[in-house]
Amino acid sequence: MIKIKDINFSYTPEKTGDHKAINLLSLTIREGEFIALMGHNSSGKTTLARCLNGLLFPQSGHILVDEMDTNHQDNIIPIRKKVGMVFQNPDNQIVSTSVEREVAFGLENLGVPTETIHQVVAAILDRFQLSDYRRHPPHLLSGGEKQRLALASVLAMNPKYLVLD
Repeated sequence: MIKIKDINFSYTPEKTGDHKAINLLSLTIREGEFIALMGHNSSGKTTLARCLNGLLFPQSGHILVDEMDTNHQDNIIPIRKKVGMVFQNPDNQIVSTSVEREVAFGLENLGVPTETIHQVVAAILDRFQLSDYRRHPPHLLSGGEKQRLALASVLAMNPKYLVLD
C-alpha cells in the first residue's frame, strides 16, 4: 500500500517566486488499485510521480511505500525496486546503446543473474513486439516504439507498483 500524508512540495523559480506544486496532499493507494491523476500543466502530477519513487522528496509530510518512508535515505533503493516509473518523454529515461541493453540495464542494477537477464529480456522484447529491434540503437526507434521500450524496461524489473507519467 502507498500512503501519502499531508505532503507539500514547492519549486522556487528565481523570478516568479515560490510555486507550490503539491499542497497538503493525502491519498491512500491500495495494492491492485488503478489511480488516474488529471490536471492542468504544472499542477503537480509529475512532481508527485517523482516523489513516489524517491526521485524528489516532499518538503513536509510523508509518503509510505509498504510502510517504508521515502524521506529515509536507507529506504530509497528498496522503494525504487517496488515503484517503477515510466517518464512522460521516453528519451529522458532511455540510456543504453541498444534496445536489448536498455531492457537489461535495470535488471543488471538489481543484481539479477546473467542467464535470467537473457531470458527476461527475450520474453519482454517478444511481449512488446520489439524483438526485431533488439540490436537497434533506441534513438532510431519511432516515438511509439520508444514508449514501448521504456515501459518494457520498467516492467522487466517486475515492480510492485507502476507509475506512468
